[in-house]
Amino acid sequence: MDLRAKLAGAVIMAPMTKGSNLPYRRLCQEQGADITFGEMALSRRLLKGHRPEFALLKRAPDEQCFAVQLAGNNGEEMAEAARLAVQRGADFVDVNCGCPIEDMTRRGLGAALLRKPARVESIVTAMVRAIEPVPVTVKIRLGWTEDTRNYLEVAAAAVQGGASALTVHGRTRAARYRRAADWGAVGEVRAALSVPVIGNGDILNPEDIRAFRAASGCDAVMVARGALIKPWIFAEARGQNFDESPAARIVVMERYVALALEHFGSDERGRRRLTEFLKWHLQFWCRFVPRRPDGSLPSMQEREEHFEPRSELEALLTRNDEPALEWWIRRLLDGESAAGEPPAAPVGADAARELIPEG
Repeated sequence: MDLRAKLAGAVIMAPMTKGSNLPYRRLCQEQGADITFGEMALSRRLLKGHRPEFALLKRAPDEQCFAVQLAGNNGEEMAEAARLAVQRGADFVDVNCGCPIEDMTRRGLGAALLRKPARVESIVTAMVRAIEPVPVTVKIRLGWTEDTRNYLEVAAAAVQGGASALTVHGRTRAARYRRAADWGAVGEVRAALSVPVIGNGDILNPEDIRAFRAASGCDAVMVARGALIKPWIFAEARGQNFDESPAARIVVMERYVALALEHFGSDERGRRRLTEFLKWHLQFWCRFVPRRPDGSLPSMQEREEHFEPRSELEALLTRNDEPALEWWIRRLLDGESAAGEPPAAPVGADAARELIPEG
């Protein structure tokens, strides 16, 4: 595969723990995603034969360009895990050097590798040798803290190891998701490297894609939380107008349910599994806010304090309290008549809580 050509102008669905489940990837591809990533898989668990970890490598039959992201800190283990990913159909394999979650970093995985550029180079070198000519890519953050923003050093180490492309999430590990992504830094990496650079961070609308690409000169963009809130971001990126009415959004939700039942099965076990995922996805879907009356758009980092739903159905779509989540699950799984009367809104209901899915 000519990865450089594939990345040119691409809008990519990010690797996200739980969020990049196979049926949701299919939904995003139907909406226009050029490349889809599976959920981050741990190399050591793969080598130990953990079945749940191997499920993360499964490619949908109709998945057009599928990438696997691996987490590990040992070159030999990562090389062998990369072979396993390629055997199961990965078009390319990515190294996770950005996950900020404490459970990962305390084990020296994810963003912890930002403090060890030489280790990053050795891991990439081992993986490239193991699966060549299948490309190896690397996803990084800007550094461990604001005082140690060593993204240019880490990026150079990855390329020295043979990485075919780099994704840059425009925040440090310490920043997590609390501050806006620094797309100027993404541009610095793009200017310094000869390989394609993918920019990542705060994309919610097609206007964001245009603005961030103009600011950074990046070859492609990667959408994470924005794809969970509104999977039609990929259609919008292709210039298609999406009807953001409640009815149209419910059609997208119903399509996910159909794809998920096909994947998990429609028996009791499959429905139970889907219920778990549906409850999780609903807590992102409820965060969607349409264009403001003045024509401006909400951003990823701004909480909409004064949004007034225009109908009872739209109000229901904004809720993430337990009664509302259970009502939506019944409606999506069994139809509107089975859901019963919508539950009354709780007094003082808050907007959706922050979730951090990225791996």
